[in-house]
Amino acid sequence: MKLLVDSGSTKADWIAIDDNGKVLFTTQTLGLNPEVLNKEEIINRLNDKFDIEHNKDKATHLFFYGAGCGTDRMKNFLTDVFKEYFAHAAVSVHEDTYAAVYATTPKDEEAIVCILGTGSNCSYFDGKVLHQKVQSLGYIAMDDCSGNRFGRHLLRGYYFGKMPAELAKEFEEEYNVDPDYIKHNLYKEPNPNAYLATFAKFIIKHKDNPFCQELIRFEMEEFVDNYIKQFDNYKTVPVHFIGSIAFYLKEELEAVLVKHGITIGNVLRRPIDGLIAYHVLNK
Repeated sequence: MKLLVDSGSTKADWIAIDDNGKVLFTTQTLGLNPEVLNKEEIINRLNDKFDIEHNKDKATHLFFYGAGCGTDRMKNFLTDVFKEYFAHAAVSVHEDTYAAVYATTPKDEEAIVCILGTGSNCSYFDGKVLHQKVQSLGYIAMDDCSGNRFGRHLLRGYYFGKMPAELAKEFEEEYNVDPDYIKHNLYKEPNPNAYLATFAKFIIKHKDNPFCQELIRFEMEEFVDNYIKQFDNYKTVPVHFIGSIAFYLKEELEAVLVKHGITIGNVLRRPIDGLIAYHVLNK
């Protein structure tokens, strides 16, 4: 039994398949980002799902693609945790961009592949190897155009009085805006980036509001300038996207890309289904 996992900071999608690609079960855990979780928290999230805990000794392979796995230190840490938990499985840990590449990019083709979800990322795939010029410093310093960045903008807009009154009223009705509650989630609870990203659905819901439109355009321009344009061939290869921000704001994203002469490619909400075909072909 092979376990295929696509993990962001908010959630992780799991699919168990046999050697022929038949789906044995699917489930979802909370996100397993090693940058923000310790070993105990990761084990607790695994044990919380019956299908995973019940079948852990049956797994022969674990292919994990996750946010926060861009450095050897984090990959090694997570590999050790998984090897202990899935005692009979060969474990392979990759950064989440590889899942995005395998799901969006036809075999041997070049592309720039981006992730716009809870966090954000951008890499160039030359048809064989993934190239990343800038190593992510995480949600505080980077993550342009991500769910957590939009959450930060909305909270600041609300508290600094920049959010229009009618929008602020609806914001209050939809979220707990008590400052102690917000600070507790930001500084005392695990996954503060995922907490910030919970506000992103508000900006998607109100994307036609001028206040939200301005934030969306600003972040998309930042992402193009800081992430996509780091690759000299950004105008000559397709640019694919994975993630809920890209999926639900595709129209706005395409408008910004066209302005910069960039060709938008495939836009998928999640890559997990595409991983099945890849791992059947490459078993």
